[in-house]
Amino acid sequence: MLDLRQIRYFVAVAEAGNVGRAAEQLHISQSPLSRQIMQLEEQLGVALFERARQRVHLNAEGRAFLAEARSLLVNAARLEELGRNLASGAAGSLAIGYVEGAVHAGLVADMLREFRRRERPDFRLQLKSRRTAAQFEDLRSRALDLGFVYAPAPKGDPDIESMLVRREPLVLAIPEGDPLAGVADIRPGHLDGRVWITVVRQPDDTNRAQFLAACIEAGFVPEIAYETADPLTSLGLVSAGLGLATVQESLRDAAPAGIVFRDLPWFKRSVEIHLAWRRNDRRAVVADLRRAVGSRQ
Repeated sequence: MLDLRQIRYFVAVAEAGNVGRAAEQLHISQSPLSRQIMQLEEQLGVALFERARQRVHLNAEGRAFLAEARSLLVNAARLEELGRNLASGAAGSLAIGYVEGAVHAGLVADMLREFRRRERPDFRLQLKSRRTAAQFEDLRSRALDLGFVYAPAPKGDPDIESMLVRREPLVLAIPEGDPLAGVADIRPGHLDGRVWITVVRQPDDTNRAQFLAACIEAGFVPEIAYETADPLTSLGLVSAGLGLATVQESLRDAAPAGIVFRDLPWFKRSVEIHLAWRRNDRRAVVADLRRAVGSRQ
């Protein structure tokens, strides 16, 4: 394999036309420079110069080799610059996983704005919707670089770290025509036996069993009549007057018409969003984004 140092030496000698002058430009002694040129010729199996007493001249083979050598050095410089940009986060790609709660909370949008603010034209960002457990596996396999998840990394996990970036209380969504819509201070007794709409996520995120446990702890038993795959669908059913639902607070502004929201400060349940990453990922861009997301807590 060719040695880039020898290629640089060859180009310097070819352009100077004199080994001594080339050695001065390269800040090395003349004898080592001559040896490197000879070793290059031996490796290639062809002479590149015609040698006189004080000067060297490229022969036909040397002139053909010079054009390619210059091109190689230019490409090597570009490759070196790319490596620096990859390390600094100025170029490359980043795959970010997210759960829907992170979108509703504005965390994904915040991260996209941070990318635009830092002006990374040579950087590709990939967004992937994934369940929490799937994101942890994708982080381990390097299919993801960062992930917004509903749960922290498993305690003592050797591969993944995480931090809590948002905790939102759940609010009660009530159909506009429901008698409860006129009650300012809703207590557990108001909710006992009422028809409910819940979001079901399997196998690991917020689900029916967790909702039931929180209701029983609060002192009421819901009648779950409808189960949906996402909270926006649940809100659509609430708007249609089919029941009550709890959703994360940030969904107030995204809700369809015909819904009244009430705070439930006594309801011991919330939506937590954590940011997860690989412990051994030392890239500057990953650290920058972690800091940017963490600063918005």
